[in-house]
Amino acid sequence: MRTLQNTPTCNATSISKVKSIACRRPFTPFTSSSTPAKAGHVAYRGRDQSSRRMSVATSAAAVVDAPVAAPVLPYRVGHGFDLHRLAEGYKLIIGGIEIPHTKGCEAHSDGDVLLHTVTDAILGALSLPDIGQLFPDNDPKWKGASSDIFVKEAVKKMHEAGYVLGNLDCTIIAQKPKLSPHKENIRANLCKLLDAHPSVINIKAKTHEKVDSIGEERSIGCHAVIMLIRNDLA
Repeated sequence: MRTLQNTPTCNATSISKVKSIACRRPFTPFTSSSTPAKAGHVAYRGRDQSSRRMSVATSAAAVVDAPVAAPVLPYRVGHGFDLHRLAEGYKLIIGGIEIPHTKGCEAHSDGDVLLHTVTDAILGALSLPDIGQLFPDNDPKWKGASSDIFVKEAVKKMHEAGYVLGNLDCTIIAQKPKLSPHKENIRANLCKLLDAHPSVINIKAKTHEKVDSIGEERSIGCHAVIMLIRNDLA
């Protein structure tokens, strides 16, 4: 077997000396013109990066704390939904129109499921609190109140924010009564409340195929989608 001659070896003493030299060597910042330090940052050779981390963290915090202006959007879209239990002894009011029926919506106000939905759609488009927060059902002031009050307040907030109605699409879901004969009256009243042309207000009525509480005539629901347009674009 051939024996290797003059092969350098490492022993515990030499390794200890290298470690001792490395520990005594001071950390020096890069000052070479080829690596200019950025303002507020100092890069260090070696393992200690604490100063750099602190600088980065400080910069990040400044970005987070900086005030950000809210965007002025040309269009805003909102969705509204409401559902009310049907019970005897109440009037059924939809879109401000009284509909002949044996049951009505059980609610703190007049229980107008359509106007509640439209109100929430407008408020949602404006990123405002919902109808339950603005008009809480534990406030005696709203006991039996006509829901057109809620719509008018939402429209006021829409105008204050600098928007007008683009278009509104509503779907009322009820097993009974049949709402087709009342749709035009409902739409006409909505146009008056929203100061809108009939061409931008749509009312659809669906049954729920006798499924769940709506289909079993124990409740009535409604969806609405609305688009708002900035004043200067309308």
